[in-house]
Amino acid sequence: MSASPGLPLMIVDDDDDLRDALADVMIAQGYEVAAFADARVALAALEGGVTPFVILLDLMMPGMSGWEFRAAQLENPTLSLIPVVVVTAAGKLSDGAHTLSNVEVLYKPFTLEILLPVVARYAAAQAHFGSRAD
Repeated sequence: MSASPGLPLMIVDDDDDLRDALADVMIAQGYEVAAFADARVALAALEGGVTPFVILLDLMMPGMSGWEFRAAQLENPTLSLIPVVVVTAAGKLSDGAHTLSNVEVLYKPFTLEILLPVVARYAAAQAHFGSRAD
């Protein structure tokens, strides 16, 4: 099953191998990918106009954590509308639970059979409802 051509998604994960593998898979599925190892850089890209239909977000990263990224995202009314799927190895999510409302959580290691339908559901919703910038 391939995605609607050109729909952009964002991957924010400091694990180079996982981020690159996810980017390769998503590109093969027909998505455009903006991949970041640094949450601050990813947040700046969002603030600069990158508009993904979903963000795949790791929580445990040096510098700005995924929890801090999500908190900053929620402070911006436009950015807060972008759906987030947390991809994490964290066993305890209660520390930043208030920032994780309305997100899906996939625990590492996850399979593509789990991830791809989740991403496809967000892509379908984006294709159905159109751009948030409209």
